[in-house]
Amino acid sequence: MTSLPTASEKRLGLVIDLDTCVGCHACAVNCKEWNTSAGASPLSDVDAYGADVSGAWLNRIHTFEVTPENAPAQIVHFPKSCLHCDDAPCVTVCPTGASHKRSEDGIVLVNEDMCIGCGLCAWACPYGAREMDPVENVMKKCTLCVDRIYSETLPEEDRIPACVRTCPSSARHFGDFNDPASNVSQLVAERGGIDLMPEMGTRPVNKYLPPRPKTRPHATAPATTAPAALPKADGFLGWLDAALDKLG
Repeated sequence: MTSLPTASEKRLGLVIDLDTCVGCHACAVNCKEWNTSAGASPLSDVDAYGADVSGAWLNRIHTFEVTPENAPAQIVHFPKSCLHCDDAPCVTVCPTGASHKRSEDGIVLVNEDMCIGCGLCAWACPYGAREMDPVENVMKKCTLCVDRIYSETLPEEDRIPACVRTCPSSARHFGDFNDPASNVSQLVAERGGIDLMPEMGTRPVNKYLPPRPKTRPHATAPATTAPAALPKADGFLGWLDAALDKLG
């Protein structure tokens, strides 16, 4: 079995703002594009336009209708990918060492050359964040675009995960949680970032910002202003108007 590092120099991860995510799936699409065309092996699609579609995605968006007790119903879009947990059960269950957590930045990765496709990591992950590639028969997962964030060939502004770079509503944020001055640490402190399923004890690095509560609109009294008087027509139009009045 694979062991976890006792600590990591950095804890790189994401903050996802559920209040501003619009469910457009741009993050999932760009994730698929980057991780298929860049340094990683392709994410397979089988029968993509047929009746029995299957394939591997590293980021998926779920949509829920939430009905709070004392607030109006609202739609919440919930992006989900690997949370790069501090106590990652997908790592400790791996029999070959393919699944591992890096000590330098806390990113959980899969060495696909060592993966035997046993699926134990998928069974161990309580978040359903691992996917078996149906063509290569190895496990795929979010890498936080590790080949992108450290690339010296990209402009500085592009050295962030593809999902963060492409989000049109700025609902996704990337940074080091070990740095209290980082944008992600400050967002969590200000908005009360929460863990997904904390009862599982996995201590996920990624955090979610909860949706802000909605309020019901105040009822307004109907307008009582009298309609404005229309100007009186002259000439033929005036005669026609008077004739129509007499006809009732």
